[in-house]
Amino acid sequence: MASASVLPRSVVSPIGKHTASLIFLHGSGDTGAGIKSWIKLVLKQDLAFEHIKVIFPTAPAQPYTPMMSEMSHVWFDRYKISMDCPENLESVDSMCQTLTNLIDEETKSGIPKNRILLGGFSMGGAMAMHLAYRCHRDVAGVFALSSFLNKDSIVYKELKEVKYTLPELFQCQGDADTLVLPKWGEETSKVLKSLGVTTTFHGFPDMYHELSLAELQKLRAWILKKLPMETALTQER
Repeated sequence: MASASVLPRSVVSPIGKHTASLIFLHGSGDTGAGIKSWIKLVLKQDLAFEHIKVIFPTAPAQPYTPMMSEMSHVWFDRYKISMDCPENLESVDSMCQTLTNLIDEETKSGIPKNRILLGGFSMGGAMAMHLAYRCHRDVAGVFALSSFLNKDSIVYKELKEVKYTLPELFQCQGDADTLVLPKWGEETSKVLKSLGVTTTFHGFPDMYHELSLAELQKLRAWILKKLPMETALTQER
């Protein structure tokens, strides 16, 4: 089981006053610096904002079962990359606590939970859904790119008991993805919607298990919708 009280991270600082934060979790085997560079390659610029700090943490290295237990930077271990298997809850829960420490860093710096977005690519998106829908249901929203939850996920079981408003979910999925099948993402969206989550699902023709310009542009617009500038609110104060 991996543990790291302070995760290394890459950060894109806001250009102006910091009033919101976004935590972007990489996919299995990657790093925070790696996905930050990948996004910059696709967008031709950093994922940067006037008021939002973008944090790209790196998962601790731990044995990863789908890679024959070789060490890899992953948010949690799993038995196989499939909807049809149990979740390794000990591994997932340990990382929920570690990432909670990162969220706490932001709230202690003065950023309220409703001004924090959680999300990620592939495994990072799954981790973000566990983190938000089980531990931090008061964040501004969640995004999951090329991601899914297991068929009998603990997330679904715990949400059955929730009666209040949940963070909105923004999903993107490549129709040509052969690693995370499109139907897995669609099923995740369908089940979460049935449990009270407002979901938006975007499919992208001919996109594999990757990031695309059109996808990142849609994501950027959604981020700004969920974390708008606070100019008017500041003036009222």
